[in-house]
Amino acid sequence: MLLIHCPYCEEDRPELEFHGEGEAHIERPSNMAELSNEDFEKFFFIRENQKGIVFERWRHLHGCGRFFNAVRHSVSDKFIATYKAGEKKPKLKKAEIDRVAPPAKNTPANEPVWTVGKEDGDRS
Repeated sequence: MLLIHCPYCEEDRPELEFHGEGEAHIERPSNMAELSNEDFEKFFFIRENQKGIVFERWRHLHGCGRFFNAVRHSVSDKFIATYKAGEKKPKLKKAEIDRVAPPAKNTPANEPVWTVGKEDGDRS
């Protein structure tokens, strides 16, 4: 089970207490009534959903109930950092990103890389 750090409670809590709310740092247009249907659709529905490092909004639903932001690797599903809502995106170091990246190409995201030995089931 994943443990997620709540920046308000200042505790690592089980993932079941949290709910992901999508992409973080989306600015609401100041002229909402003047947007075309296409521009409104882009603001309201279209998200990057990229593979790799993502900045997301989360809510500690079964805890303090507050919203916060998180930096997570979308392939390995590992968190780099969490920070309070309203704070700027943290600057990431290469070592932080490498630490959460999947171990090798074409490996399952949260599984260790196994080398299968001569005997069936022999893993080393």
